[in-house]
Amino acid sequence: MSAVGERNDYGLTAWDRYRILTGYRTIAMVGLSSNYYNASSFAAIYLDANGYDVVPVNPAQAGKRQILGRRVYASVTEAAKDYDIEIVDVFRPSAEVPPIAEEAVAAGARVLWMQLGVISPEGARIAREGGLQVVMDRCCKIEHARFFGGLRTIGLNTGVVTSRLAMRLPEG
Repeated sequence: MSAVGERNDYGLTAWDRYRILTGYRTIAMVGLSSNYYNASSFAAIYLDANGYDVVPVNPAQAGKRQILGRRVYASVTEAAKDYDIEIVDVFRPSAEVPPIAEEAVAAGARVLWMQLGVISPEGARIAREGGLQVVMDRCCKIEHARFFGGLRTIGLNTGVVTSRLAMRLPEG
């Protein structure tokens, strides 16, 4: 039995996730929806408000519209031409992760982060062999809020004692 928040071996340690979220700023969000009621949109809006540079990657929307006022890219490879992608955050089904992992490696990303319910041992293997850190079955937004007090506004005990709203991470 593991502690709450450490329910599996997929998400690295809490310290590793904290280090990732404080060390990297540019997130290519694969599967970011143009529907503002989808989980990916909530995560992107939250991360953007907390100082991250969120790069929308959605092949179905690329070239057709903007998401969060930003150009939408068809792939991580295409986004990497304009951005130094540090985290590739995957909001796609587990079966689609291996080719995304290959793109993340080719783009020079540092982390492959798979959202809640997205578990791909093959994608993780590809990413790790390419030198990336891998987080599976975790949400960047939830982890950030957990570490920096952002969950307390809805009554959850985060273990962070503060009277301030969620804190911005230092730039740079």
